[in-house]
Amino acid sequence: MVMFDPPHPGETLREDVLPALGISIAELARRLGFARETLSRIIHGRAPISPDLAVRLERAGIGRARTWLGVQIDYDLRQAERRPQPPIEPFARLSLG
Repeated sequence: MVMFDPPHPGETLREDVLPALGISIAELARRLGFARETLSRIIHGRAPISPDLAVRLERAGIGRARTWLGVQIDYDLRQAERRPQPPIEPFARLSLG
């Protein structure tokens, strides 16, 4: 079931992962080999989780890369749906199978 307003994956890192591990953003960044500033932007919802970060989180034992990217995609799609879009003229039904 798709949530109506999915959270940014950084929110999960900030509210669930960091407290569970008992570490700071700086320590998580160091252990993942990631720039602290970049990780901070992600954790505060100002940047997306990249495939590289998703793989590093998985290798660190913090979820699966595909799950992190799926959460990011859900968030990104919801943000796109909320933005004004130009009028789109639908094509006739295509059979792509």
